Amino acid sequence: MIRVSEIKLPVDSGEGDSLRKELSRRLSVPEEDILDLKIFRKSVDARRSRVHFVYTVDVSLKNEKRVLARLREKGVSETPDMSYRYVGMGDIKIDSRPVVIGTGPAGLFAALILAEMGFGPLVYERGGDVDSRTAAVNFFWKTGELAGESNVQFGEGGAGTFSDGKLTTLIRDRRCRKVLEELVSAGAPEEILYISRPHVGTDILKKVVKNLRERIIKLGGEVGFFSRVSDIKTGGGRVRGVEINGREEIDTGVVVLAIGHSARDTFRMLYGRGVFMTPKAFSLGVRVEHPQAWIDSAQYKNFAGSKSLGPADYKLVYHNSAGRSCYTFCMCPGGVVVAAASESGGVVTNGMSYYARDARNANSALLVGVSPGDYGSAHPLAGIEFQRVWEKKAFDLGGGAFKAPVQMVGDFLEGRPSAATGSVVPSYARGVTPADLGLCLPVYVVETIKGAIPEFDKKIKGFAHPEAVLTGVETRSSSPVRILRDEGYESSVSGLYPAGEGAGYSGGIISSAVDGIRVAEAIAEKYRP
Repeated sequence: MIRVSEIKLPVDSGEGDSLRKELSRRLSVPEEDILDLKIFRKSVDARRSRVHFVYTVDVSLKNEKRVLARLREKGVSETPDMSYRYVGMGDIKIDSRPVVIGTGPAGLFAALILAEMGFGPLVYERGGDVDSRTAAVNFFWKTGELAGESNVQFGEGGAGTFSDGKLTTLIRDRRCRKVLEELVSAGAPEEILYISRPHVGTDILKKVVKNLRERIIKLGGEVGFFSRVSDIKTGGGRVRGVEINGREEIDTGVVVLAIGHSARDTFRMLYGRGVFMTPKAFSLGVRVEHPQAWIDSAQYKNFAGSKSLGPADYKLVYHNSAGRSCYTFCMCPGGVVVAAASESGGVVTNGMSYYARDARNANSALLVGVSPGDYGSAHPLAGIEFQRVWEKKAFDLGGGAFKAPVQMVGDFLEGRPSAATGSVVPSYARGVTPADLGLCLPVYVVETIKGAIPEFDKKIKGFAHPEAVLTGVETRSSSPVRILRDEGYESSVSGLYPAGEGAGYSGGIISSAVDGIRVAEAIAEKYRP
């Protein structure tokens, strides 16, 4: 097949026949010479008043070589081979089944690759399966009673299960395609293979992770829930086994450590066992909410509300003269702000949406980068304590029971507490308390966000509307810890392989899954089942 880029079609043109006609014109071939076509990429260009879809299409033609030779310099090229290639097996006979800790994207895909290659991994998840976890989360949102081991942060699918299910990534790696294809095979919509900003939505993602689990089991793996790894056993500088729930011991010489960014007790245990780690930068801030209709109007102008376009999103960044940056993160069109705590006494927020993205409001994190120099200590776990400080302040400011403090944008910019909310109704289900968010954020974070909001308003009209709502705080943007590993992906303890976002090597569903695959490949290249 050949790949044709930069095909522009009006939003209201339809897709099938219009694409074929435009390809015929672009390639200067009769329509009947187009044997097959497959969309590789579809994006929206809303930079001008006339909104367009932009396509990259793979085409099978009569006389492909002749067309390619004629148009190679005009956005036409050979379609690259993006199929996944399994690595060759190592020479060392593994003397036990590898253990995978965690069922977030890194853990699931590490386990999947190991299972596909015949290693029969044992997978342990401290939280519940996705169904029992969903029940526990819904109960928490309704009553404020938090399940410490099965919540928005812990359980099957990881923290991303209760999010927008975004599948965008900045990494360029053929393994990304493997991840997307496996997700589609497990029940995700096929469009994630080609739309420019794919998402699954928490409702579909729950089904997908369950099907991935079943696939791992079918291939010879085992999965245990409510199975917290309470200790690792070491000897002679290498891992010898893991302890589950303080009772059961599993002998193994290979452990994939795919813990999430909120596994604070596990980080502490690993540090006590001499696993080398270092503090890592992350980001801190709030959630901002606007009516989705405002965002649609700002982005799509006269095309706002088009069913073809769906709800609009945005991605914005601001840099100030002090060297701080504020950026939007995990933007959820038609979504809600959710309570995402995993410990008592602290408020943590996140954004979530279902596949339809049909809730009233749009929300996004407004985050400011913080670094180990801000933590007040050089201890490897200092970032965790830094997070806890602001989560507790938000909890107290909200009035307890996991209510969240909120402030209208107009009040925030003027530096005055909000006494009430206005036309924008907060979506945070646990309840909100109007307040001064400056009391639960560092001064430099507040000042950076204050500088960013008016600049963002220049790009998204209405962003700085005085009745838009800010909800505090968001602290779990990424891991505040990095577990050090070498070029073979092993930690300072041989046989212990840190992976994914919690270990400090990725951010988001796709990059975490890819990192899990890389770790599984490193194991497979060293060992054989």
